[in-house]
This record gives sequence, structure tokens and C-alpha cells, in this order.
Amino acid sequence: MYPDLSVPGFPPGSTQGNTARHAKCGAVVPVMAETPHVRPSILVAEDDPVVAAMVKDLLELKGYAVWPAESGAEVEAIMKDVRPDLVILDLMLPDTNGLVLFFDIKARADVPVIFCSGTKRKEDAVLGLRLGAEDFISKPFSPQELHARVEAVLRRTGVRQASGASPASGFDAIGSLVIDRSRCRVTVGEREVLLTPTEYRLLCVVAVRPGEVVSKKELADAVWGYYDPDIGRTLEVHVRRLRTKLKSTAALSPRLETVRSFGYRLTVGL
Repeated sequence: MYPDLSVPGFPPGSTQGNTARHAKCGAVVPVMAETPHVRPSILVAEDDPVVAAMVKDLLELKGYAVWPAESGAEVEAIMKDVRPDLVILDLMLPDTNGLVLFFDIKARADVPVIFCSGTKRKEDAVLGLRLGAEDFISKPFSPQELHARVEAVLRRTGVRQASGASPASGFDAIGSLVIDRSRCRVTVGEREVLLTPTEYRLLCVVAVRPGEVVSKKELADAVWGYYDPDIGRTLEVHVRRLRTKLKSTAALSPRLETVRSFGYRLTVGL
């Protein structure tokens, strides 16, 4: 007959029960506490209830903890107790200007900020970025675009992604350009850009290195697997067509620049 080592109050086979049984036998067993999964948190300052609800539902669905705020006063109250990983900040709140609030947020914590606004003035986007915002998204925006921009900012700032979100999740966002790799879909602002397979592959190569010069040989190797003078001329034709298709009047529109004697560079126009 084996001794009864069950412990009242604990289910058989449970971690707590096993630990208690060892203690009952005289063994000293450290209790290993499970590390809780901490979700990245995002403070959303938006006074439009429809937009705020859409953003909150989307981000929570993607695994983020969301702190909603309808005014500058609410943002300041939340920031006293919470250090979010990201702030999405509307430029026009009922009690303050978003640019003024931006400085108050930065004074409290070095947290990345994405400006969000329905303004048509490109100057607002330029000013926000020059002040130190990580990104600027114009209303109306799609849920896919917002999610892509949030992921891109958190990647750049080194914040761990929410569950289900990772650098390989299939989105690239450079200015108003969004590449959905899972569906091979490209948009600039709200406009879908229809590309040939070759143009799409070229864009994907330069998009993973925004602001950097990518040589003609690197592009040709990535798209066709080799480089020679004939491929070089073919590449120039494809780049010219791609550049035309990417042209946009939207704020932060993408620009595919030629760097003479070196290659090409994808930048964002202001």
C-alpha cells in the first residue's frame, strides 16, 4: 500500500499539487511561477467615436492592449500611470492641438508617436515628422494600412510584436506606400497600384531597404538571377514604368529615385 500523498485543495497532477506533495515529503521544491504574456500597449487619442472604436477593435484583435482617450486631458491622465509602447495621436482634439500635446507626451516618456489626421494640408504631415513623430497617417485609412504602419513603427523602435504579429507578417509600409505581401497587393494612400509581376518584385526588393541605394546588379540578381548589359537596359525600362505608377499627390508619397552610376533608392516625398 503506497502512502496517500494527495493534497486537499489541489487537482491530481497539477503543478501546485505536485509541489505541495514534494513539500509534504520533506523535499524543498521551488515554485516556478509562469511568466505572464505582456501585450504591447498602444494609447489611441481620437475624439471621433466611430474611428476610435474601429482602431480599438482592430488593435485588440491583433493582440495589442489599447488605452483609448478622447481628449488631451485624458491622454495626460493615462500617461501618469501608463507607459505605452506607442501613441496614435489625432492632430485635432477638442481641448488641445495634437502638436502641443506631442511635446507633453515626449516630456513624460520617450515613446514613438504616429500622427493621425483628416487634414489635407501636407504641411501638417511635414511638421509632425520634423518634430519627431515616427509616422503620419491620413484619414480615411484602411484597417490594413493602420496595422501595417503600427507594425512598422514597433519594428523600428524595437518593441516586441503582439502575438500573431511579426516582421514577416506580410506588410511593408513606407510613407503612404503599403505592400501586402500575402496578397501581392500594393496601395499608395487609398489608391491600389496595379503592377506586373516584375514590377512587383522590383518594388519588394527596394522596399526592404528604404532610403538605401540598391545597385542595378542587386536588383537584377534578385529578380532575374543574373546581370548583364541587356538585363541592365531591361531593368531601366521596368523601373521607369514602376516610378510612373507610384506617382501620387498623397502626403508622404513614395519616390523611386535614380542614383546615377550606382542604382536606385526608394524614399518618401514630403
